[in-house]
Amino acid sequence: MTLKLTYQGDTKIPVEIEGITPDIVQQLSLAEIEQLPVFHGKDKCVLADFFKISGDSADLHMHLSGQLTGVHWIGTKMQHGSITIDGDCGRHLGSEMRGGTIIVNGNAGDWIGGEMKGGLIHVHGNAGHQVGAAYRGSERGMNRGTIIIDGNAGNEIGLTMRRGLIVIGGNAGDLIGFNMLAGTVMIFGSSGIRHGAGMRRGSIIFMGEEHPQLLPSFRHAVQYQPEFMRVMLRKLADTGFHVTEENLNASYNLYHGDMIDGGRGEILLRT
Repeated sequence: MTLKLTYQGDTKIPVEIEGITPDIVQQLSLAEIEQLPVFHGKDKCVLADFFKISGDSADLHMHLSGQLTGVHWIGTKMQHGSITIDGDCGRHLGSEMRGGTIIVNGNAGDWIGGEMKGGLIHVHGNAGHQVGAAYRGSERGMNRGTIIIDGNAGNEIGLTMRRGLIVIGGNAGDLIGFNMLAGTVMIFGSSGIRHGAGMRRGSIIFMGEEHPQLLPSFRHAVQYQPEFMRVMLRKLADTGFHVTEENLNASYNLYHGDMIDGGRGEILLRT
């Protein structure tokens, strides 16, 4: 039976529920779950102050609903299980997540999958800034796992990313893959400027018809049909993400860069 958390708060002050994940609450009774600590701004409260709680936590599935845009850190450091969110939610969704699945039937805020280390996050709406990014001052961002955003996203996607896959089905902002160490970012819509600045390795793939202007520190290498692309797109389609035959059979222009940092990264533009 699913553990259901229905938000009933009436406040404009952020509510932070870091540490309340399926693997943490699995062995707890409803009474114990109700008393788990949360923060309302700087004030320490309990979960039952803001949520109606019902169901059972034994099957490692949590379902959240209600006006959750002011609720942050959902699924932080989650290791196992699944979370389903009906509606929009706040910042830091799945930050430092190590495993399991988070599905959002709505939009999510900034820092989705910040410094994520495993698992799957699939947002069926739009995202904010810093998807899969490193926190300010950190050496590494997302280090494993998959983040799929069906809609649009903001700036600094994959900032200092080390491993994993980020997919944006709509448009994106500036500085995709800034200081990227490795991993893959795919953008299916249009995007902003200065992508791949300082990237050392990894791949940024632009699947849309409108290509961004690349930095002068990227050099064209070849036009080709990479076999890995078909494999990756088929796996992406298995998640329910829409992939066309045109995408599967496309050719790409490959650019190496950032030459300022060794030129071992790559940007691919679908032709």
